[in-house]
Parts: sequence; structure tokens; C-alpha cells
Amino acid sequence: MGTDLINVRYAALHAAEQEYAVVFPKYYFGQIFEAKHEPGTVAYSPDLQLRLLQETTDKMARNGCKKVIIVNGHGGNNSLLPFFAQTQLDKPHDYVVYVQSLPENAAGGPPRKTAMDLHAGEGETSLTIVTRPDLVKIEQAKSQSGADEKRLKLPTSLYTGIWWYARFLNHYSGDGSAATKELGAWDAANWVTNIVEAIRAVKTDQESLKLQNEFYQKSLHPLETQP
Repeated sequence: MGTDLINVRYAALHAAEQEYAVVFPKYYFGQIFEAKHEPGTVAYSPDLQLRLLQETTDKMARNGCKKVIIVNGHGGNNSLLPFFAQTQLDKPHDYVVYVQSLPENAAGGPPRKTAMDLHAGEGETSLTIVTRPDLVKIEQAKSQSGADEKRLKLPTSLYTGIWWYARFLNHYSGDGSAATKELGAWDAANWVTNIVEAIRAVKTDQESLKLQNEFYQKSLHPLETQP
């Protein structure tokens, strides 16, 4: 529990050491409906999640943060956060929201032993060995199965919210016993680098806010918009 926030926090703080940025306090309020069957899961309602995000970024901007990077650390937010960024076009803002996606596995580095590895498996457990080694009890990794249950037979073009539960009954994907500190260090360094690059790109970005403001003005009078 809390692994995603622990790991993304580690990456963000270490990135800010390399490229200065103000780092907001820990933000717990992500999308986690797929784990409501697991003890300890706090899944806030959809409208509250979006309101919290909006209130938070609004208050950050009011305090001078006109470029806000939301660094995603949880696969369950992969749809929520881009949608939130898109909703910023609904009404004018004097700031820009950027969403930094979860990193892809970097080429090279220590060989990976497992093919299925989405949550609490080899990669995430390796990362947590680096970020919070005191919390990792690798001897318990085989106490439950992280195998794909394959309980849905649907085309890949179809999406249903129950997909994760259908595949991973225990909210566990892969085999955490394969984790190593070497792999965790490699993935952590890659993630930090990705965030550093994002911070630098956002610092130099002078176009997003101008385009955003232009869009707001044109959206008030769409019939006057020139082709």
C-alpha cells in the first residue's frame, strides 16, 4: 500500500535536486477504483477527485506556480490525468497544467526475468528496494499469485473498467520475488532523468500559455474564428 506514491515521490525529489523545482507535498488522491476490494483502499468519488485536482492547481497558481507538472506514479491515473489536463480548456486559467506520464522501461540495464510485470512485480518491487527498502519483504512475494487470470475474452479494441480485476484478482501482476536492487537503481535513474527533462522543457516553454489564452478568446466567439 502506498508504493506508487512512495516511488514517484522519490523520483520527483531527486529530479528537483538536479533541476530546481518547487515540489508540492504528497498528493494521495488518485484514481483507485480497481482496488476497492482490497483492504485499506480509499477510493474518492470521481467528482471529488477532479475538484481536488482543480482546487489544488488553482491554489498553486494563486501562489505563483504558473507551470504545474503533475508527475504520474500510478497506472490507474493514466486516463484521469490527461482528462484533467484537457478540462483546463473549459474556462480560462492563467497557468498551464502538464502531465508527465509513467516512464517506459529503459533500454539496456540489468536483464528482466519476467514478462508479466505491471503491479508489485519484478520492476515495481525492484524500485521499492531502492526507494524504501525497509518496506520490502521479498520472501512474501510468492504468497499470492500475480498471474494473469484471463477472465475476460474481449477484443483489444474494447475497454471495460473491470479489466484489471478480471486479469489480476489479487491486485498483483508478475512476480516480486524476481526483484533486484540493480534493476531498481536502473529504473529509478531513468525515471529521474525523464522528470528532469520534463522540468527543463516546461521551464523553456513560452508557447503553451499564449496558445491557451488565444484559444480561450476564440472559444468565446467560435463563429468569428477565421479558417
